[in-house]
Amino acid sequence: MEDQLILVDEQDRETGSCGKMEAHEKGLLHRAFSIFVFRKALLDNPDGTRTFHTQLLIQQRAEGKYHSAGLWANSCCSHPRVGEHFEEAIARRLPEETGYTVSDLESAAGEGQLEEKGAFLYKADFDNGLTEHEFDHVFVGWLRGDRLDKAPAPNPEEAAEMKFIDVEEIMNDVLKNPARYAAWFMPALLIATDGEEYGSQYREITDRMIY
Repeated sequence: MEDQLILVDEQDRETGSCGKMEAHEKGLLHRAFSIFVFRKALLDNPDGTRTFHTQLLIQQRAEGKYHSAGLWANSCCSHPRVGEHFEEAIARRLPEETGYTVSDLESAAGEGQLEEKGAFLYKADFDNGLTEHEFDHVFVGWLRGDRLDKAPAPNPEEAAEMKFIDVEEIMNDVLKNPARYAAWFMPALLIATDGEEYGSQYREITDRMIY
């Protein structure tokens, strides 16, 4: 049975429901979530020193996806079903896409497992006639210290590839090559990294990408 999505208004108040494809065919505003999985990795530098790097798990969307196929996006993106809270949706969807579970993650403060950092509204039209129109809630989790060696296990129906990459590197590449990335990726990334040593410095120069 096709997933039934939660339709909302611009204040994220529920207005009804409809099937997943109908929502994207008609461009109906619906509730969504984007998950960002980070880790601290101790890596070798060119000068021979070793330092911790903040890395983000990104995925290349599978070629069979109904839109944005082959583009790079955040760790996991999906929709809560009708009657489903975010906690339930995330616990269901995260392992389906990435192989990680919420128990593999913690907040930056080490409390709980995921933190909601904010939300944004966007609309993007695609060449195949579909439209993504979402009120997107951004969640962040960090791999626990005892799970840092656990590799992602992408579902090939969802993602062709997954990899960890330095956050500053990915931000610079999105600015240089925006066509490689899903429409929602940079706005969501700026929310996910707000207050970090990177992130806020990019806001002014990426205003053109936020809608």
